[in-house]
Amino acid sequence: MALDKVLRRAKIKRRIRKKIYGTAVVPRLSVYRSNKQIYAQIIDDTTGKTLASAGSYKQEEAQKVAKLDQAKMVGKMIAEKAVKAGIKAVIFDRNGYLYHGRVKSLADSAREGGLKF
Repeated sequence: MALDKVLRRAKIKRRIRKKIYGTAVVPRLSVYRSNKQIYAQIIDDTTGKTLASAGSYKQEEAQKVAKLDQAKMVGKMIAEKAVKAGIKAVIFDRNGYLYHGRVKSLADSAREGGLKF
């Protein structure tokens, strides 16, 4: 059961990444969600560099709230870092996860922070 779930997500991820490619002008916002934390990276695929990153693991206040609120904090933080780096628009990479719950919450708060998808 667990292996099937992992393989299913990997298959979906490959299908998504065929279509999504981040450039220097419009980089890719990639989301990774574990059972305890959530992470986001803004990546330029042409050079293979991470332009900005944020995660719930370093924040003390994030550890004291619900996971959905953690995702909102991370979305807000990644949007602030992106705007500071001069990035206004990104391509959203949900990384094989359903656009629901924590992933959706992170995306919505990044939009509120000033990023355009």
